[in-house]
Amino acid sequence: MSKQNHDKHKNHKHKHDKGDEGHNHGGKTAVALFFTGLAAFIGAYFVNSGILNIALNLIALVTAGYHIIIEGFLDTIKESIKSKRFMPNIHLLMTLAAMGALIIQEYHEAAMLILIFAGAHFLEEYAESKSKKEITNLLKLNPTKARLLKENGREEEVDVSVLKVGDRLRVLNGDQVPTDGIILTGESSIDQSSITGESIPVEKQVGDTVFGSTMNGSGSFTMEVTKDSSDTVFSKILQLVSQTQTNISKTAVLIKRIEPVYVTIVLVLAPIFYWLGISVFVWGSQESFYRTMVFLIAASPCALAATDIPATLSAISNLAKRGVLFKGGSYLSNLSDLRAIAFDKTGTLTQGQPVVTDVFFDSSVSEGSKENYLDIIASMEKKSNHPLADAILKHLSESKNLDLDVENLVGIGLVAKYNGIDYKIGKPSSYKTVSSEIKQYTEDFESNGKTVVYFGVNDTVVVLVAIQDIPKETAKNAIKYFRNENIHTVMITGDAVKTGQAIGKSLGIDEVKGNVMPEDKSRIITELKDKYNIIAMVGDGVNDAPALVTADIGVAMGDGTDIAIDVADAVLMKNDLNRLAYTHIVAKKLRKVVWQNIAFSMVVVVALITMNIVGVMNLSYAVLIHEGSTLVVIVNGLRLLRNTFNNKSE
Repeated sequence: MSKQNHDKHKNHKHKHDKGDEGHNHGGKTAVALFFTGLAAFIGAYFVNSGILNIALNLIALVTAGYHIIIEGFLDTIKESIKSKRFMPNIHLLMTLAAMGALIIQEYHEAAMLILIFAGAHFLEEYAESKSKKEITNLLKLNPTKARLLKENGREEEVDVSVLKVGDRLRVLNGDQVPTDGIILTGESSIDQSSITGESIPVEKQVGDTVFGSTMNGSGSFTMEVTKDSSDTVFSKILQLVSQTQTNISKTAVLIKRIEPVYVTIVLVLAPIFYWLGISVFVWGSQESFYRTMVFLIAASPCALAATDIPATLSAISNLAKRGVLFKGGSYLSNLSDLRAIAFDKTGTLTQGQPVVTDVFFDSSVSEGSKENYLDIIASMEKKSNHPLADAILKHLSESKNLDLDVENLVGIGLVAKYNGIDYKIGKPSSYKTVSSEIKQYTEDFESNGKTVVYFGVNDTVVVLVAIQDIPKETAKNAIKYFRNENIHTVMITGDAVKTGQAIGKSLGIDEVKGNVMPEDKSRIITELKDKYNIIAMVGDGVNDAPALVTADIGVAMGDGTDIAIDVADAVLMKNDLNRLAYTHIVAKKLRKVVWQNIAFSMVVVVALITMNIVGVMNLSYAVLIHEGSTLVVIVNGLRLLRNTFNNKSE
């Protein structure tokens, strides 16, 4: 599925505008002019001359706040024309308040208003850029050069973009791995923290996969390129990064939508407030005008506008440091409302590779025969093409290699003759007579979701081998967390219902969907959405992709297929479900912080308006308190950059 098609498919889930992430005030030039204005403003304090004092304050207002004035008028005009209705912004409110202060000859307060408002915006942009740091730093890790080995054996340094699948590269100690591939010769330890978030280097040898952007240690090796530079795991991460910068939460979208409505209401109320001052409160014309300017400042939703985006970006940055990447704030915000979560079994909840869990010998087998039987089993399995053979061979890696003539019989298993004795390895149904002892153990193992293989001598079963794709320890911890949070857990598997239920029981899963065909996973997610409203799906395979798209939050495992990572809303770069539990904690904390910010910003607005009406608030204090509340909101959001959660999964 292409990225374009995926985005189209996802529109039914998150129908909101991406919006901008804030105003760009002109970079270094704007900052230089701001400090010029600040110097002029301070200079006005030490000048007694009325004309010079006024001039310095006007210089401060224009140099520090020209972008505020421009955005106030021009952006309002542009947006109004575009939307075909009046679309004022916060900057217009501040500009009008400053102009009003000039009219009543409060030059110093007009300059202070614009100066502090502009300064607060620069600080907000700085806070947002700081919260993006952990994400955007990934861009600096993008490999640019590679040591290409030519056919004549020579080495040439080339740009990573020209590499093709099949090219051979040399990676020296301390080099950055240029792209994804497999090791042909040599070995080394590699720091994969840019991919998995895990700081401990991983030992790599011939045949192992290496990832672009990771850092090679003290060894050196040659590798073969297996992916185009645009298809590497790291390039997928960069795609996530670009989407993260533009996709904002539903709360942020709502605030952006109501901002022009809110500002319009304030502009309508301002002349009414002025009239009430003259007619009802009898403040007089000049005092009523002054308090109306204070009203414009007090009622401005500056802090409200900063309640969500800095906090959301901080939370996403926090997660990025721990190997959890989100495509945007909307998906992280949805996670806090989670009511059910579905997991693919193989590779997600389990190791993804079967292992031998039990080897049982019939009571009739002598101690001296046990080692001999294990040698024969290992020697027979070496000639097998059965998927479970690797698990048995790994378990019996210390066994002797005997020279056996082994035959694969379809529907039966492996048969061999050794020293005149017939041996057979097969599934239970391939044996007609089985002792009650073997039968009992078989039932016990199968009831726990294990696959049973028999080894027989002259058609008499003497050894039972139990094999299972064992659950991950991290999966158990994560399931326990979600159950404690009253989030319904579901396991979706193509295994038999009985096998699935056994594994589900060992993990503490609430519900198991067994015998599920790949095409049915998406339908099951739709049914769960109807019942639980907000649902997440965690998977790693091609057959999980439709379900990941259908879920409100699709989470792909980092070791999963490219298509699963492409269509998911988040990726666990290290296949650790504890990180998903931690992510849910961050999402809940984010929701709490955003509502704290909204409540605080509105309380400040109401308090300032009330104090203005009773006559205990002037323009200077209104500016300081109002813009100070904006900074408090931003700093509160930046707390999400830190790992302040007491979570065992971390």
